[in-house]
Amino acid sequence: MAQKAAERPTQQELPRVLTATHALSIVVGIIIGTGIFLVPHEITVAVGSTGMVYGVWILGGLLSLFGAMTYAEVAALRPRVGGEYAFLHDAYGPRTAFLYTWTWTMIARPGSIASISAGLMRVLGTFPLFAFLDHRAVAHLEWNQIMAILVVWLVTALNIYSTLDTAEVQTLLTWLKVAMVVVISGICFASIRHGSWRHFHSVYHGARGGFTGFMEALIAVLWAYDGWSDVSQLAGEVKKPQHSMPLALIGGVTIVGCLYMLTNAAIQFVLPAAAIAASPRPATDALHLVAGNLGADLVALGMVVSIGATLVGSLLSGSRVSFAAARDRLFPSLLQAVHPRFRTPWTSLLLQAVLSTFLLLAINRFQELFSLTIFSEWLFYALTAATVFVFRRREPEAARPYRVTGYPVVPALFILAAAVLLVFSLLSQPRQFLIGALIILCGVPLYSLFQREAAAADSAGTSGERS
Repeated sequence: MAQKAAERPTQQELPRVLTATHALSIVVGIIIGTGIFLVPHEITVAVGSTGMVYGVWILGGLLSLFGAMTYAEVAALRPRVGGEYAFLHDAYGPRTAFLYTWTWTMIARPGSIASISAGLMRVLGTFPLFAFLDHRAVAHLEWNQIMAILVVWLVTALNIYSTLDTAEVQTLLTWLKVAMVVVISGICFASIRHGSWRHFHSVYHGARGGFTGFMEALIAVLWAYDGWSDVSQLAGEVKKPQHSMPLALIGGVTIVGCLYMLTNAAIQFVLPAAAIAASPRPATDALHLVAGNLGADLVALGMVVSIGATLVGSLLSGSRVSFAAARDRLFPSLLQAVHPRFRTPWTSLLLQAVLSTFLLLAINRFQELFSLTIFSEWLFYALTAATVFVFRRREPEAARPYRVTGYPVVPALFILAAAVLLVFSLLSQPRQFLIGALIILCGVPLYSLFQREAAAADSAGTSGERS
């Protein structure tokens, strides 16, 4: 009885209600967005040959898998709410953790949510029923902005009501998404009339080629795989995290990799390389060729389900960083509040929704800002992956339920890939890189401010106790 009481969450803790299946669904659901339908065009334009296309897909998948394997060891060792925040805090101290929290909470995650919800409205707008979304509603607002904001708040309300119910919705959407991807691929392969295995030997001669083209293709692939790390932020709410987190991270990336290869092959079976390079939406064009308007509508419906699952998972995981930082007194204390009835981080969820709404209201202005923060993801990916070396050195005798296979080579390769991408980003887009770095550095004076306020609060508390 005493043991059960000890396991019961305290008033400021979030209960462990998520299963391994939920965690796996979150990884798969967040990763697979629109990239699976659009990225084949960008890769073909960049590298041209079918062999290079698959080479980039495989390399990007392996690098993502190496990152997931590295995260799996740290997440199993430290299964705490906040994921990357907690790892960075324990490895490098509060300043680095704060800079990550500042970038993630105030810019990167709201920008991602706004982008996802706006993309959902654009895809819905292709259906006649939702044609009104492109029309102006009031003042300078269009219906797609209003509806995107409404969707964000509806999913936020679900998150506040129940973490478990949100995860169940996420799981349903994820596996529906997987089923639709398989069906779409199957329809393409079943087309004897339009499909041809000779397309796998076709080449697009107008490709950029060279190292620049290869890196552009690799960045596109890594963008398609992006999101696998988000489940780490929910580690403090997952049952049996020592087992569930490695399964979710490694299994999720592996499943996504197989689905990406399947989809890419299905598109190439129907369309030659030149046609894929000429089409901004190759999956839609392939299904339209095979099954007419019905096929194109099926792809659009698949994109709606896919984006919906990504949005639900992103809103679920995103708020945990500010919640964890607030508990460590690195962010406003209001954000550590746990709803007394629903046991969810409701104030952090509200902040996330408010910031996303602000960006959606300025949708035409925030896109560049969001692109500036993309490089910060890979900076913090590298720093987080490097914590595996810190903890191995600092805590050599600690029990590790999962140890990354191929240590230290596998983590080192992932960190090296992140460094190459950062350098390439600096050389190809120096302005965006430098402004993005400035956004992160803006957190330095804010960190000092929070430290002074925390010290003042401690001093006031001590004085009150003495009196």
